[in-house]
Amino acid sequence: MTTVACPDCDGTTFRLDPCRCTRYGNRLLADGGNDDGPACGAGGHREPYRACGLCRGTGTVAVACHRCGRRGRRRAQLVLTVANLDTGAVASHEIVPDDLDPRPCPAGGWAVELTPRVRELAAEAGVAAGVDSLTVRLPAAWRPDLPAAERHDLAARALAEAARPAWRVLVGRSAAPPPVDPMRRLARLCGVADLLLLDLVVEARRHGGGLRWSLRYEVPGSPVPDGPPESCFADLTAGLAGTDVADALAGLGERGRDAPARMLSPDPLRPLIPATTDVAEFARRVRADCTASGAQAVWRDGRWWHTALRCGEPVETLVEQPTGQVVRRTRVPLRRAAEPPDPPWLGEPVPWRSCPDCRPARPSALTCTTCGGTRRVHLAALITLTDLRHRVVHLTWRVGTPEAVPAVSVRPGGRAVVRLPGRYRLGAWAAVFGVRPEDLAEADGGHDLPPDVREGYVALPWAGADPVGEQVRAVGPALPAARLLVTAVRPDPPPLAELLRLALGLDLALVVNVLDLRRHPAAPMRAHGVLWSVELRPPAAPVHHDDLPCRASLETAVAHCLDGLDVALPETVPEDPGVAVPVPRSDARPLPPDPVPGLRRLAGQHAGRPLSVRFSRAGCAVYRHDDDGPLLLVEGDDLPAALAALRLA
Repeated sequence: MTTVACPDCDGTTFRLDPCRCTRYGNRLLADGGNDDGPACGAGGHREPYRACGLCRGTGTVAVACHRCGRRGRRRAQLVLTVANLDTGAVASHEIVPDDLDPRPCPAGGWAVELTPRVRELAAEAGVAAGVDSLTVRLPAAWRPDLPAAERHDLAARALAEAARPAWRVLVGRSAAPPPVDPMRRLARLCGVADLLLLDLVVEARRHGGGLRWSLRYEVPGSPVPDGPPESCFADLTAGLAGTDVADALAGLGERGRDAPARMLSPDPLRPLIPATTDVAEFARRVRADCTASGAQAVWRDGRWWHTALRCGEPVETLVEQPTGQVVRRTRVPLRRAAEPPDPPWLGEPVPWRSCPDCRPARPSALTCTTCGGTRRVHLAALITLTDLRHRVVHLTWRVGTPEAVPAVSVRPGGRAVVRLPGRYRLGAWAAVFGVRPEDLAEADGGHDLPPDVREGYVALPWAGADPVGEQVRAVGPALPAARLLVTAVRPDPPPLAELLRLALGLDLALVVNVLDLRRHPAAPMRAHGVLWSVELRPPAAPVHHDDLPCRASLETAVAHCLDGLDVALPETVPEDPGVAVPVPRSDARPLPPDPVPGLRRLAGQHAGRPLSVRFSRAGCAVYRHDDDGPLLLVEGDDLPAALAALRLA
């Protein structure tokens, strides 16, 4: 296995970087983002701050090199893999320094184009998917007339730099998904905005001489975000193709943190009129509204409102740095040139009180857990449950509402646990939408609801405390405009057997963690039912004591695993750069037997104890988590053999 000295740390495992204080020079009060002041020294950095709390005035700090994992060496190997979820076929190609075929670049220098190789692998695995461009640029010193040893060393350095990550995996299916119809996608986004009583914001913002487009949901009254969104696109059509309802909802809580909270008064008889928008003409209108900052179109109350974006009054803040310096930063917020009128379903303001835990005279760098940094504690929570199609329920929980609540248990310390009536039990509303209580999730991010919120259990901090007020406090300290949006949609991920086949084809281990809590009703505030988690790991990775399930359903666990493959798969690469990355290959194979019935039977036999079941090409291993850590119960060629050894076949 060819390795090279890490070019970031020259093999020393650490780097000497300029200290943060050199960005501002030798002064206590500095202007952030302003280049005036003392002349910059070498490398564009100023004189260090003599009283710096980080570098003690030397101007440099030693930092661990994370590019090489503090090993000083990097692997000169790149493995390209394409896997087919429908058939289990896996095709891979290993690239090493002697395998490169450099070609001259139009802009000068030499490079290796790897995109055709990825397309060949996709064809071999039968995957119909778009392939991103992949190019390895060689150092400027590389020339074809150099001695072979020098060419090899330079190619190894280039490959080590490009191998981040060292294993690049494209997982796809035999048939490409149908293309997104921009007009239908826009109509769908508008319909959900009307259903949830939200704004759909289409924004075009100036960036680098061009426009970057984004789409998102907002609570009415939310300010224009300071920076550009994380996901932005070159044109509106691409933005619609890359933004579904879940994408548009992501980050709603952060965007609506400073939005005014107002009661909701929807008209149940008001029809939802489908939006019919010509996308090309719509984009032209938004572009025409653009100023030097950009423009927005806001879908509110069944129609579009167009407005330009303009710069507001500068806002100056003082920020203390770890160096001991204080930096004065000037932020120029954006604002809409014209605000759309309030929709008719917005009512009076939600009452609130000042946060009792915030100390304006002693600000903290940490966000207050009581109010989420808003310094307001709302005295009501506005709950919206929806199937994201046509059904929606709006609930209002008001602090101080008298309710008859029976006591169900007593927690350690003498705190009584009570249960609120049905309208406060979100799990009870699941049947209205035809889903299970464990299918309810927060719309922003898809997180499971806490079991106490889902089932209406409240622990009273003292005798006579307000149970509804405690429930309002439990749903979250920083809801956007006091609103909690809950989706009632049953996940529809691939079966677990499909993920198991993928793991075996990639020569990885599939670890399923399961915990059956159905026989433990004595602790109503704790999770109950059957909890799951699913992960892909290296085949020889040990089971850890903290491998515990946390998902309320197997479907959400599988969906979470698939959504994180782009991060999880590169993390399975061996940490030691001297160990080669495996090059998996597999022919198409049928689905293995469904492991779920056996896993449920196994979890039921060990109710109350977390189990970890590891599937790999070597077989199946079952672990039980005891107080002393994971205990190996049995190993077998497969799950049926393991169950037979435990007399659970």
